[in-house]
Amino acid sequence: MTKKRDRASIDMAVLDICRREVGHLSTRKFANRLAASEDLVLRLDLLRKLEKHRGCVNTVSFNADGDILVSGSDDRRVILWDWETGNVRLSFHSGHNNNIFQAKIMPGTDDRSIVTCAADGQVRHAMISERGEVEPKLLGKHQGRAHKLANEPGSPHIFYTCGEDGLVQHFDLRTGVATELFSCQPMPDRSFVGVVNLNSIAIDPRNPNLFVIAGSDEFTRLYDIRRYRWDGSSAFGKSADYFCPRHLIGDENLGITGLAFSDQSELLVSYCDDFIYLFSKDMGLGNDANAILDKHAAGSDSEIETDGKGSPQLYKGHRNCMTVKGVNFFGPKCEYVVSGSDCGRMFIWRKSDTKLVRVLEADKQVVNCIEAHPHTTMLASSGMERDIKIWTPSAIEKATHPTNVEKVCFLAKNYMVILEPVVSVHVLICQMIANNLKLKIVLLCLVLFICIRGDIFDQFRILVLFNAWPLFI
Repeated sequence: MTKKRDRASIDMAVLDICRREVGHLSTRKFANRLAASEDLVLRLDLLRKLEKHRGCVNTVSFNADGDILVSGSDDRRVILWDWETGNVRLSFHSGHNNNIFQAKIMPGTDDRSIVTCAADGQVRHAMISERGEVEPKLLGKHQGRAHKLANEPGSPHIFYTCGEDGLVQHFDLRTGVATELFSCQPMPDRSFVGVVNLNSIAIDPRNPNLFVIAGSDEFTRLYDIRRYRWDGSSAFGKSADYFCPRHLIGDENLGITGLAFSDQSELLVSYCDDFIYLFSKDMGLGNDANAILDKHAAGSDSEIETDGKGSPQLYKGHRNCMTVKGVNFFGPKCEYVVSGSDCGRMFIWRKSDTKLVRVLEADKQVVNCIEAHPHTTMLASSGMERDIKIWTPSAIEKATHPTNVEKVCFLAKNYMVILEPVVSVHVLICQMIANNLKLKIVLLCLVLFICIRGDIFDQFRILVLFNAWPLFI
């Protein structure tokens, strides 16, 4: 079966070359089909590690041209990399007082304008001068951690942020003013919650007026910025649409950690302690929260299945429980779905049929971020380790498809049952040291306790000690 598939792949490649040469296939389509080839995905291999940060790397992102990679870390530094050579172009302190969660280069600024958000709730802007000097300045603040920001596609000035305070803010770098759009309110049956703690925000690349947010409940909310009255004369907190798999409605134990739009306006949603779901834009539940809840409470499964909207596609095998993980598309036309996992692996699914194509070891603990290159078949990943890994289709031999997906899922789940305390200690240590708190003795005692309890943590003593090295500095 494998030989037949390989032969078919080769024959198709030869046919595409012939069609291109006689003018039946454009150069652009040929390049896109080549870049989306599963053969390249099966040859992805580690090209190099980018090592300069002194803490967990929480964010990686490419500039528009794809020649520069920007990263942010628990060490509160922002680094601009020439990823092809592995050299650092520029490294500077962000001005944040806690872990950086997101850093992006604003498009159309000659890669001199960088915006960041962090665990201290601050939103900051850094301008790089001609001489390479950097002056970060504070733009705004959330009352709680600010996990994600999203820049308007093609705009050098506009971006949005969201935070655990439920607040969504709009920034315009021309004025330097932060506009508080609204605080995300829970569903009517959970008014006692206060606000929804937001983890992610994404903008539709085909229609930048639309953006989605998600966090500590099961719903992804869609908003249209054109409905906002900039003079503050009307409330803007009402969603234009809600997205959620029908069977998850009402589950108060779920949350969402990652969102992503494809170039066809498809929506990826990564749930904590559940799976990844792909929605088409017509799968929304509507904008009436009360009607959604009433229909769920009264409706039968047959009524749900015959509403004409279908069900979202589901991608599984990974484990998302410990950290706020992103999710992303991969390929020139978003042919693949990629996500990290609590087991330290990177998962790649084929979008069209949800088949798991690759599982790669990408971190000793947890993979949080996977970013696709904007123009070529390349990925950058980061996690609990202090480096960034660059993946290119450089392997001589093709990998085989994962043969036992259930086993991979089982191992990921059970590995985390044991690893969870270790990861928790690691995160706590990083946060304490980043905040310069004088609690090293307490943390040291905790680490020693874990190492002594061999009946529970025997296999991970070395890992714990390795992660606890900052205590002895």
